[in-house]
Amino acid sequence: MTAKSVSNMRVKILSALSDPIRLDLLVYLSGGERCVCEILPAFQRSQSTISKHLNILYEADILERRVDGKRTIYCIKEPMVLEIIRMVDCMALKKISQLAEAGKILEKTLGNNQ
Repeated sequence: MTAKSVSNMRVKILSALSDPIRLDLLVYLSGGERCVCEILPAFQRSQSTISKHLNILYEADILERRVDGKRTIYCIKEPMVLEIIRMVDCMALKKISQLAEAGKILEKTLGNNQ
């Protein structure tokens, strides 16, 4: 495996995680495997939209799918993806906290100037 193919694999995985609907799908699927017939009502999006997002996660090797009669069932293949989401959440929380602190400082400054 070349460095370029490793980079391409990273980009494919990170790109798959770069959409809010796909992140929400992963959180939803963290509760266990689900049939598309369960996923659709939970997201109130068109079947084609949900299928597109599920397929992107599948193609990135993050999800597994199996067909059971007429039902297509998805589950998380790589539970590590949930840890990645948790780490990103921690980074976002840190940034939000910094912004909130900056807001408090600005409010104090503006309050002193009036």
